[in-house]
Amino acid sequence: EGSVQKTENRVRITAQLIDAITGRHLWAERYDRNLSDIFAVQDEITIKIIKSLQVKLTEGERSLGVGTDNLDAYLKYLQARKHIQRLSPESFALYRKFLEEAIALDPEYAEAYAELSSALLYEIWYSSPDSAEQLTKRAEEMLKKAISLRGKSPEAHFRLGRIYLRKKQYDEAIAESERAVAMAPNSALAHAVLAYILETAGRPEEAISLYEKAIRLSPIADSWYLAGLGWSYFDMGKYAEAISAFKKCLNLSPEYLHAHTYLAAAYSIL
Repeated sequence: EGSVQKTENRVRITAQLIDAITGRHLWAERYDRNLSDIFAVQDEITIKIIKSLQVKLTEGERSLGVGTDNLDAYLKYLQARKHIQRLSPESFALYRKFLEEAIALDPEYAEAYAELSSALLYEIWYSSPDSAEQLTKRAEEMLKKAISLRGKSPEAHFRLGRIYLRKKQYDEAIAESERAVAMAPNSALAHAVLAYILETAGRPEEAISLYEKAIRLSPIADSWYLAGLGWSYFDMGKYAEAISAFKKCLNLSPEYLHAHTYLAAAYSIL
């Protein structure tokens, strides 16, 4: 848990770590800093939480970071991430818009290019076949730019996996996503992307355990993790479980058309 208070160029950050099961406070601290020190404070808080939890990070997970010294660019990146949860055409457009603004503020911001690659792939869900091909091509260009700036991080691997998936190159897609999970075994997103690729490749049973792990690893599960879990159960004929997953998804993203469609289909079969 935590809070942030800002006054002019000063910021007060209060952070506390609580055991989710027992409710016991494990660690708490307050930071009063200049905004120019904000990323150093974030690193300091992260390190203290990791030490409190006695978590051992892999080299790949240590590479997951802010990726920019430009606070305005980082705030645009965070604004973009906020819009992914609704899973609607309007939210995807805002997701893309804020990432493009982040890149305009910091043209060397590798994470923003990588995230923009994902944003373009999400737009395919609501696009025509011709537009889908163009979006895939631009997504690949954005990912190549991210890799040129930072090398192949875990995110680069699983996003490359998604591009291979769009091209129906399933073996390559699975291999890239498995590399991402190996590099960042505590990444919810890496597990969810591998699950999505396996489910799309016709292996829903394997996808289920990965989606479930992604949900456990994420403090607030992305709604598409739950949608993916629902799709996998649906493909296996486990319609009651699919209904449960889709209902949880729609609690987070009530505008998500595909979840409504599959939920209705599951009810009609059950």
